[in-house]
Amino acid sequence: MRASRTAIAPTGWDGPGTPGDLAQSLLQWFSTEARDLPWRRTRNPYGIWVSEIMLQQTQVQTVIPYWNRWMEAFPDVHALATASEERVLKQWEGLGYYSRARNLQRAAARIVGSEAGRFPDTVESLLEMPGIGRYTAGAIASIAFNRPAPILDGNVIRVLTRLLALRGDPRTRLLQEILWARAQDLVTASEGRGDVRMPWGERLGDCSALNQSLMELGATVCLPKGARCEICPLQTRCRARAEGTQERYPETTPRPAPIQKVHAAVVVEHAGRMWVRQRPAGVVNAGFWEFPGLEIPDTFDSVRQHVARWLSVPEDRLAPLAPIRHAITRYRIRLESFHTTGIGRPDVLGSAGRWVDHRELEVLAFTAAHRRIVRLLPKAAVPAA
Repeated sequence: MRASRTAIAPTGWDGPGTPGDLAQSLLQWFSTEARDLPWRRTRNPYGIWVSEIMLQQTQVQTVIPYWNRWMEAFPDVHALATASEERVLKQWEGLGYYSRARNLQRAAARIVGSEAGRFPDTVESLLEMPGIGRYTAGAIASIAFNRPAPILDGNVIRVLTRLLALRGDPRTRLLQEILWARAQDLVTASEGRGDVRMPWGERLGDCSALNQSLMELGATVCLPKGARCEICPLQTRCRARAEGTQERYPETTPRPAPIQKVHAAVVVEHAGRMWVRQRPAGVVNAGFWEFPGLEIPDTFDSVRQHVARWLSVPEDRLAPLAPIRHAITRYRIRLESFHTTGIGRPDVLGSAGRWVDHRELEVLAFTAAHRRIVRLLPKAAVPAA
């Protein structure tokens, strides 16, 4: 039978064991089980900052090649601050949530232009930077500077709500306060225990290693489904495991159902060049390039027919490319794309664009979905004129 628990107060540890015992177990486990990730081989705050921003809403395996390319292109904060926005967006192409890249550059410019010209090293100073919130500030302060600053992301929330069997939705204010307090208890308890040697020889500060151990535990052991409790360093002190209810935590409320949409994009080619346009400022994915297109109303069953009417061309002049599915916030989008060598209404393409060849297509920064269209082009069967 499931034990009934109520939320504990934000102050005062009310957990299994002591924060010191738990911290020691986590540090010992992390010293042998930590994944060898490129940003764990540096204490450079700039590289750690870049990794933390990239890892927002993005999985580790996706981030690794992006981080490596980014650090090669912009090896320090000065290189990022002075780069063109187009070059920055090109390096970020495909990662999504592109405001992250712009905020990185804005923050870099602020750091370089500041009187001290020094990377912020406290939670308070980091919170003043564009694109850095409470979690990211704590992560950078602890990982790069070994400050005893707490962190709270999805992985840590899952670990703590299971460890302490914390009932309720972690998005509520009260439970958020409790979770931040418990995270603070653990990182404070790790302070002064000394550097932790990683499997590859790198030494990490105790606070740095503690926070990373919590994230690592949630990412590799305390999984949302199929939790690997048998290898967890906290298994004997986890209240949810003792109750047999670990996968009920955290008790999040269902999110609204995603909204389905259908869009169309058209590659209009003339004399070996294609028409592309740049998204204007103030809209989603501003500054990125794309092929002309439109949203398809729900009333149309045939996307190809609607696009043919829009361009004033026969349907057989539109060669379909493979459909692409992608997501933007709460929208789930099916993107139908087509290739054609002529249209009846050039005016629908608009004036805010230009003709480019295949080489230029590779240089420009495209949104992730439209970059996939570029990759489809060599396989396109173009209708004869």
